[in-house]
Amino acid sequence: MTKEAIITATRDAFHQLAKLGNGFNESAFFKKTGARWSAAENFKHLILSTNTSTLAYKLPRFLVQLIGGNPNRPSRSYDEVLAKYNGKLEAGGKASARYVPKDNEIKNGKDAILKKWNSSGEGFLSALAKNRTEADLDNYLVRHPLLGPITLRELCYFTIFHTLHHVDTLKKMSS
Repeated sequence: MTKEAIITATRDAFHQLAKLGNGFNESAFFKKTGARWSAAENFKHLILSTNTSTLAYKLPRFLVQLIGGNPNRPSRSYDEVLAKYNGKLEAGGKASARYVPKDNEIKNGKDAILKKWNSSGEGFLSALAKNRTEADLDNYLVRHPLLGPITLRELCYFTIFHTLHHVDTLKKMSS
């Protein structure tokens, strides 16, 4: 995918999620079912994840390079990154503690959480659009907690399908 196609697909995934969130009433938004996350917790998890990913596009290139390095391989395709991620999940991979929402962080009301989500998404898209070239996406690595070292392009792909994974989760919760 080109950078422009990535931006379009990411914006679409972000809007799908926001639309689903708006469809929940306040009590349903916070309702937990067993050990599964509530809609609010899904949003908080995505806010944490997206804000962290945004740093890869916001920080100066030299810092991204210093922290993650340069790749010794071409970027994987969307489908290849998705297959690797699904393999990690099937092997028992889960969100690390840093990305698990805390109860005391989600009790600000549905509208406040959705506002934070929209801000997080716009921050990601803005940083990607303004601060990284097409070539940059393949020339810098970041460390992903489940996927290990991935290029900035692969991080974009992850952001898209990770968001869509939570879109599917919310669809199941709302039906």
